[in-house]
Amino acid sequence: MSERDWTDQAIRKIEADFTRSADTHLERLELPGLGGVILYLKDESTHPTGSLKHRLARSLFLYGLCNGWIREGSTVIDASSGSTAISEAYFARLLGLRFVAVMPKTTSPEKIAQIAFYGGQSHLVDDPSSVYAESARLAAETGGHYLDQFTYAERATDWRGNNNIAEALFQQMAREEHACPSWVVCGAGTGGTSATIGRFIRYQQFKSRLCVVDPGRSVFFDFYVSGNRNITGTAGSRIEGIGRPRVEPSFIPELVDRMIKVADVASFAAMRVLSDLIGRRVGGSTGTNLMGALQLAAEMKAAGRHGSIVTLICDSGQRYERSYYNDAWLEENGFHIGPWAEKIHAFMTGGGWDPSLAQPSHTPDSPHLAEGI
Repeated sequence: MSERDWTDQAIRKIEADFTRSADTHLERLELPGLGGVILYLKDESTHPTGSLKHRLARSLFLYGLCNGWIREGSTVIDASSGSTAISEAYFARLLGLRFVAVMPKTTSPEKIAQIAFYGGQSHLVDDPSSVYAESARLAAETGGHYLDQFTYAERATDWRGNNNIAEALFQQMAREEHACPSWVVCGAGTGGTSATIGRFIRYQQFKSRLCVVDPGRSVFFDFYVSGNRNITGTAGSRIEGIGRPRVEPSFIPELVDRMIKVADVASFAAMRVLSDLIGRRVGGSTGTNLMGALQLAAEMKAAGRHGSIVTLICDSGQRYERSYYNDAWLEENGFHIGPWAEKIHAFMTGGGWDPSLAQPSHTPDSPHLAEGI
């Protein structure tokens, strides 16, 4: 088989896999505490590999194949906090390729086990900031291809359509009474999802605005406020899947209408509250998304505005049984979520918005951080 024949066959396998899969559900939550604001959750945990990153991994493999970077027998490598690596291991197995995930040692055991389930290998490092250099080193050593999600996420995805997440969620909103959401809320890990959504909104000339939420120990928010792309952090994000200790090339701030910096304790509390309300466990990044969405909803409610807000369930809480859903782990790490969870639950189920829940936020035209509602 020629190299071109193998590439054609690989692309057909990925496209056939996509054709066999239905899109993810968009769930509607009419919560009494939100007044005339309806919250929608696009449940990305229902992808075959269980997270939003399934879309990205598919795009990265197609991008690598069409550029001639991934070939028969290639070793495929990527730096990841886990979820992207799980999806990449899935696609590598589909194509019969070896896959190595370079991840921090703090990555959840559940994610490491799932990578192994799909035939991938985990290369764990002590320093989260070293994942980039170590991935490049392994690629050079093996003659393989470094997928480099943090650089290529925003360009590997076709933001104009091709069933990207933005096109899917707006199609699913088409028959709702507030079909054009006031806000779409998402986190940033690579920046690929926010870039795709932000570009699609502009391309389609929608009036929706994009809010990106950033967890503790991440520098995207600080960059958004200061404009300094050289800002770096000293530790990795505790909300796996979003937040980075450096500003990734795929994060495009000009596409973002607002950012909200969400404390990790608030993310964990919101995650628990939502899980109880919908009857299944969601991951920590979903809690971060929810906190941002609730803050925006509280502002709309206070202003007497009706509308819709769409955010994402990024992955399942089953990946975090030993950490985020382990009360001992939360206490050991100083996260006392009880008071936060009570206030969040009260607002969602009909109570008022407690001003202490408000998180720092910034818009491009605001000279100072917002201090509340």
